[in-house]
Amino acid sequence: MFLAMVAVVAGAVASVVGFGIGSLLTPALAIETGVALAVAVVTIPHLAGTLARFWALRGHVDRRVLVRFGLASAAGGLAGALLHARSNEPALAGLFGVVLVMAGLGGLTGAIARLRFGRAAALAAGALSGILGGMVGNQGGIRSAALLGFGLERDRFVGTATAIALIVDATRLPICLASHGRRMLAMWDLIAVLSAAVVLGTIAGRRALAHVPPRVFQRLVSGVVLALGAAMLARAFSG
Repeated sequence: MFLAMVAVVAGAVASVVGFGIGSLLTPALAIETGVALAVAVVTIPHLAGTLARFWALRGHVDRRVLVRFGLASAAGGLAGALLHARSNEPALAGLFGVVLVMAGLGGLTGAIARLRFGRAAALAAGALSGILGGMVGNQGGIRSAALLGFGLERDRFVGTATAIALIVDATRLPICLASHGRRMLAMWDLIAVLSAAVVLGTIAGRRALAHVPPRVFQRLVSGVVLALGAAMLARAFSG
């Protein structure tokens, strides 16, 4: 029940800000399963939520940016997924914790909102976001900051970011299945529930969260991400 509630909230958050499923759901699941398996399992609910979001935004995709940025992200996602398959649990938990803490602090201080990339740097950041997506399932903050360098208007920004996330998910899913397929199959019922909950949150989220002031919402989410990152770092050091 707790994980299903987190999945609904994660889907709702992603429907508003364009990312957040991996940031919230993966560490919540990792408390029970460990980071490596959680990253693999959440790939499927993440893909389901991204598909639902993409369907609503499919008319707002900048194809030129999608090709350039998406190819870099896909290559990074493939590399990250391969690194994920070879990583040990404490190291993966430590990396995940660092990424979450940086994302949480960046959101609380406003550093992420002020971050801007030139187009060349944006492509490099696209590859980096793909690597992080493949390794720890958390890429949205860096991807969004990098896409700001292309000067897209709001709807095209969110639609293009969602399409790129879809490419990274499709790239890393086969490797996750190859590495953790048997254990994931044994958890098919949980994966189905989480996927449905993420889609439900994605559909309902924009309307439900529209009344929350943006600054309050950003700080709340950033605080949760920071706390989860600290928990992952504690897990890595204790392991």
